[in-house]
Amino acid sequence: MPPHQDLVIVVDDDAAVRQALRFALEQEGLAVRDYADGGELLAEAELPLRACLLIDQFMPAMTGVDLVRRLRRRHVRLPAILMTGRSSRELRERATRAGFACVLEKPLDDGALMDTIRLELAREVH
Repeated sequence: MPPHQDLVIVVDDDAAVRQALRFALEQEGLAVRDYADGGELLAEAELPLRACLLIDQFMPAMTGVDLVRRLRRRHVRLPAILMTGRSSRELRERATRAGFACVLEKPLDDGALMDTIRLELAREVH
């Protein structure tokens, strides 16, 4: 990956969703790393300093909200977007408290997804 290429880290237990997201994101010029669950991401020895997390909420081993909470406890401050097919006010509130920038509902609107990712990648990461 060239040093200037923006990176999106996708975490979703559905292989077809990961593949479709990888294709769409790469078509937009973004680099992609994908993981089947939160445990795979947490097992990474070192995460990049600049990337956007795109995480599914409902996965078997741990939810997306739980994953971001664990990442924040490790002082990982990458911007995060939560994807879900079952949104609710309570979930959006939990996601915000956990550190997600926003919640996007599935099926994802490609335009809204790309705009959101680009916005989050443009923010200063501390």
